[in-house]
Amino acid sequence: MDLAWGEGNERKAANETGLVMIDDAGIVLDAGWVRGIDAVVSWLTARATSSSLIAVDAPLVVSNATGMRDCEREVGRAYGRWQVSANATNLGRGWQAGISLRDRLEEAGFRYWSGLGAREPSSATFFECYPYTTLVGASEFGYDDERPRYKRMVSTMTPAERREFRARECDELIRRFAGFRDSDPPIDLASHTLTQTLLDEHSPLADIPYKHREDLLDAAIAAWTSALWGRFGMERCQVLGAGSEPDDEGRVATIIAPARPEQRKSGRPGGKRISHRVHSSMGRTATSSALKLHIDADLGRVDTLEIQTSTGEVLSFPVNGKLHLRLNDDGRTLRAETGALTPLATDSGCV
Repeated sequence: MDLAWGEGNERKAANETGLVMIDDAGIVLDAGWVRGIDAVVSWLTARATSSSLIAVDAPLVVSNATGMRDCEREVGRAYGRWQVSANATNLGRGWQAGISLRDRLEEAGFRYWSGLGAREPSSATFFECYPYTTLVGASEFGYDDERPRYKRMVSTMTPAERREFRARECDELIRRFAGFRDSDPPIDLASHTLTQTLLDEHSPLADIPYKHREDLLDAAIAAWTSALWGRFGMERCQVLGAGSEPDDEGRVATIIAPARPEQRKSGRPGGKRISHRVHSSMGRTATSSALKLHIDADLGRVDTLEIQTSTGEVLSFPVNGKLHLRLNDDGRTLRAETGALTPLATDSGCV
């Protein structure tokens, strides 16, 4: 499912949600688009069985007031080399359709599965996915160096050039995906009239029909992700955000992501473990080891930030003022800003 993140209102209908259902043989049993949470729940309850495993491209568990969820940070760490990162989700954002869907599905007897622990065997189960991680994490797609740019358009091009480039990228992705009828697990896009149109038609240039097509494509990618996770589990996938604190009802916000060996936490080359020391004009220093950074507001004016790597190398940065460190959206790098110093604590694991 490629869920529309906004729920809509009386004045504006929700955007389309793309839906694709496949069986173990990869046959597309049903596909299409609906609008609004009620329609999504109706579509699912009419088709799901106790053995159904449902991949949802939308945030399903959100308990952080601000910033990013841990699973979103880990997307950047694991897949940033392939130009894949995740948008920040928190309770301050206006779109929470994933939470509404989760609640409605749980009321209907479906079970949310974080990927931690065993799956509930007697209920239809749903989990959060992110198609970009599938495209670069599953070697079958062949995106060994960088994600396909079929969504966000390249800013250095003219609007007309961007749309043409986006359409070509989408058509190439579909061409590759068409060969999955012989993969393990399989999906045969030609087995349903709607997904067959992905193969028969070129991607349109206009934004609205392009988004209509993209929603169905992303739903098909999510369906295949569900099949991959159900067939191979941790052999082919990883659980991002596994160390997150659970919400009030014990749910852990995770993303199930296909992964190559070098994208796994245990398989990625280790960055240098670092310690930080801040020198202030008040004669105080603050030091933290490993990958945690704590700066206290009573340090006053900061003169220098030193970073010592595990090899003993000391990197020194003059500050000449007050220091504010922020975690960048990629989840991997920090930026330093001068300005009011506020207490900051991050378990970013930055390298």
